[in-house]
Amino acid sequence: MTIKIGDTIPSLDLFVMGEDGGPQAISTDELFKDKVVALFGLPGAFTPTCSASHLPGYVQHADALREKGVDDIICISVNDAFVMTAWGMDQNVEGRVRMVADGSALFAKATGLELDLTERGLGMRSQRFSMIVENGVVKDIATEDPPTAEATGAEAMLDKIAAA
Repeated sequence: MTIKIGDTIPSLDLFVMGEDGGPQAISTDELFKDKVVALFGLPGAFTPTCSASHLPGYVQHADALREKGVDDIICISVNDAFVMTAWGMDQNVEGRVRMVADGSALFAKATGLELDLTERGLGMRSQRFSMIVENGVVKDIATEDPPTAEATGAEAMLDKIAAA
């Protein structure tokens, strides 16, 4: 079953790059506790639409999202922490978007947002999605099929927050 408005984000560990240069576990409980988070997920780092528009849109509109009350902006993908860190550096996300790895697709599966791209040589991935999460509870969610990134992009999220 796919996660929906009113559901709580599942409690599990994801990964970020630690200060020691290696992957460090971080719980979803910690990521979402006591804050408003703009969360977006995508099929993969360095892929065309993800690199050309989805992630760059959130980088570009990070200040506007924060002005609307967002405390943190998180990008999640079924890649490892090394890849997510390298992609974040490539996209100049520093201080604007937090890059989080769901390397084993545990979050994608737990939320029902997994996408099987095995036939295309990519294995299990995440659907393209965006969520507004307040203190761990989903307040809004959008999904769309690749390759588009409009309904799940930063501008669409800004419109939803402005309308709320």
